[in-house]
Amino acid sequence: MKTGSEDTENDRERRILRQARDVLQTEADGILRLIDRIDHSFVRMVEMICAATGRIIVSGIGKSGLIGRKFVATFNSTGTRSLFLHPVEALHGDLGMVCADDVFLALSNSGETEELNLLIPTIRNIGCTVIAFTGKPRSTLARMSDIVIDAGVEREACPMGLAPTASTTALLAMGDALAMVLIDRKAFKSTDFKKFHPGGALGQRLSKKVTDFMLTEHLPAVPEQATLQEALAALDRVSIGVVLVLGPEGRLAGLLTDGDLRRLLARGEATRDLPVSRVMTREPRLVGPDTPACDALNMMERFQITVLPVVDEAQTVLGILHLHDILGKGAFKFYGT
Repeated sequence: MKTGSEDTENDRERRILRQARDVLQTEADGILRLIDRIDHSFVRMVEMICAATGRIIVSGIGKSGLIGRKFVATFNSTGTRSLFLHPVEALHGDLGMVCADDVFLALSNSGETEELNLLIPTIRNIGCTVIAFTGKPRSTLARMSDIVIDAGVEREACPMGLAPTASTTALLAMGDALAMVLIDRKAFKSTDFKKFHPGGALGQRLSKKVTDFMLTEHLPAVPEQATLQEALAALDRVSIGVVLVLGPEGRLAGLLTDGDLRRLLARGEATRDLPVSRVMTREPRLVGPDTPACDALNMMERFQITVLPVVDEAQTVLGILHLHDILGKGAFKFYGT
């Protein structure tokens, strides 16, 4: 029979899960409702940006400003020259970076952001086209703009309706929609993407596939029936930090890592005759041979791992990919020089 404290803990867990799911559902609904608002105004905006000889100047304040900086990062990396202009700094001298051939994107959910609206008349006097991304198509900002993109949501995910949540997610999604359409409209190619993400030779390495880097010979592997002692011998033979555990016909059954061994030792469970199948990771992260190296690297970074088994559709092991093989055996670093 459950105690009162256990009931309370269960109730708290259910409440947390329900609230988190409600937030995701609210934000997802907000994005989905944008689909029906993509109309001729969006087409006009795309054509105007493609025809412009200047840059996209993105401006906003607060949370909209933070989303605006993401707009700029995405535009620049996909071939559309862009910069972020803080409204307050613009009014104190930074307007000098704005030219008549630029396109000005003003971001404000309410459309009543005073600092931004004060800037718009000057931007128009310079000669820029002004495009408003706002949740209020009848706002002051919208009335002062040449094109209005409605990125509004019915409600925020915040239970008090105060913190920008669903509105900023919707704004971000609308910016991504613009950037991706511009990629197609400008015939931006993967080779162009590499030019903007060179990282020296690293950029060239990331343009290849997993099959170009994976280790295929002398793989550290043991059968599923092996003992921990046999796995340790394989781990010591090829020092890449993992042992593949293989089932029938060379299919991957699991993975044993240095970290698994450290945890076993810490718990005093690392006996020599312990079956490796009892301690291996049964569903490790995997990649296929045709996976782009950049995707494999992203997976490694996301899950904080350095080795990925490479398998085919039948889960047969083809090789192992190590982080150092992608980066060039120490030739590159993420941080520092």
